Amino acid sequence: MERETTMKNWMLGISLMILGGGMNACAIGGASWKEEVLLHDGKKLIVKRSQSYGGRHEIGQKPPIKEENITFSLPGSSHSITWTSEYSEDVGRANFEPLALHISNNTPYIVATPNLCLAYNKWGRPNPPYVVFKYDGKAWQRIPLSEFPAEFKEINLVISTTKHDSEVARQSLIRADVVKKLNSSLTQPEYQTIVREPLSSSQLCPPELTGFKAPYPIPPKAGGAGGK
Repeated sequence: MERETTMKNWMLGISLMILGGGMNACAIGGASWKEEVLLHDGKKLIVKRSQSYGGRHEIGQKPPIKEENITFSLPGSSHSITWTSEYSEDVGRANFEPLALHISNNTPYIVATPNLCLAYNKWGRPNPPYVVFKYDGKAWQRIPLSEFPAEFKEINLVISTTKHDSEVARQSLIRADVVKKLNSSLTQPEYQTIVREPLSSSQLCPPELTGFKAPYPIPPKAGGAGGK
């Protein structure tokens, strides 16, 4: 009996080691999951999301999202559509964080926010801080917020995916109510609903934050070493 118990404990330990290794690999290399998107008309759409990690980051910090994909099919269609937030060297990570997916007359729209200040400056410092994409049947095209249908108001995608990646990756499907719950900790107005009016500039990136360096250069002391 004692030998049998020891064997069971040994097998349990091995299983936990394998499981832990698998979860760690998922956290380091990337994550993927399915998400239920609540549309403005009450219908729900299942999308597949995936993200990989990499790019510039401080030593000891978790790498940021290097690339992110959202894949789905329009209702009544088997044609797969993918929107991608790509890596670029000037930003050092994926350019966008997706916030919402909406559909009008079989035309999908994606609302995203630039990923930190480098991306915000690169994409024209939009205020409200959204970059909106419309799928024209062949490719995603950026459109102004004024052309985004007014009936679309909801943020309906999980936003802080790096914070919740281990939670979403272990579930087969993230229900719409769970999406709302995961986003509830974000208090910024642009994350609570799709705002249409400009926000206070104090809530957005200062213009001088253009790279990984001190925002205000420190002049050399009088009599200090000079350069050529």
